[in-house]
Amino acid sequence: MVEWRKSSYSPTDTDCVEIGRGVGIRDSKAPAAHVPVEPAAWEAFLRLVSSRGRA
Repeated sequence: MVEWRKSSYSPTDTDCVEIGRGVGIRDSKAPAAHVPVEPAAWEAFLRLVSSRGRA
């Protein structure tokens, strides 16, 4: 079973983007489906977003 985590920035429990480690990304309103994302791609995305926040 995958543990899905919601963003700490989500204002409610129903309008969220959730991350399943090693699995992908899903919308909390449609939890049955998800977009697969490889761990390396997710880490690269986080690095890019983090570096832009410091610019």
